Amino acid sequence: MIELYTAPTPNGHKASCALEALELEYNTHTVNIGEGDQHKPEFRAINPNGRIPAIIDRDLDDLAIFESGAIMIHLAEKTGRLLPTDAKGRARVIQWLMFQMGGVGPMMGQANVFYRYFPEKIQPAIDRYQNECRRLFEVLDTRLGESEWLTDDYSIADIANWCWARTHKWSGVSIDGLDNLQRWLAAMYEQPGMKAGIDVPFSLGNLLDDEEEQEKFKAKARQALQK
Repeated sequence: MIELYTAPTPNGHKASCALEALELEYNTHTVNIGEGDQHKPEFRAINPNGRIPAIIDRDLDDLAIFESGAIMIHLAEKTGRLLPTDAKGRARVIQWLMFQMGGVGPMMGQANVFYRYFPEKIQPAIDRYQNECRRLFEVLDTRLGESEWLTDDYSIADIANWCWARTHKWSGVSIDGLDNLQRWLAAMYEQPGMKAGIDVPFSLGNLLDDEEEQEKFKAKARQALQK
């Protein structure tokens, strides 16, 4: 049994989508990052970095794991699925997982801060992060023009990148003209566990289309940035 500590963010969804895709049993514990739950001693005992997601694997003497990429690798290895065991296949999946960890996630996160959450509109910062996001999307688009998935087969790398790329509108980044990326984004919604995973720990509903809900979400996000 896996204990999942999470919030409705792309990084949180990486863990919940992986759990759903791998058909693992898990209990969900919501971490209210707007209220600072991530800094409480009981959570810091699981993740000393004070970020979501984190898990406890009850099957391994209550092993605590933090960092979403590390969680995904652990879950894939635990089940023997979505991560090849041969050296070449494994390296290819991990490189695209790290592409998300080191590029897509941080750049979209900063775009969100300056485009959505920061009280002042600092246009050079907004442009810098949105342009870099678009460049990274173009890298994904090129790769997806060569292959149905990011590697030879569907893997945790697809899940990780999708959980972020699907939120491109929130970052204010267009994917116009990126036909391969658009095809893949749509196909990912039909993969087992994805729709369920993005509703953990709760659904954000029509956030991208409801201005009132957007303002509420931004207010909570601003609170979290100050904690």
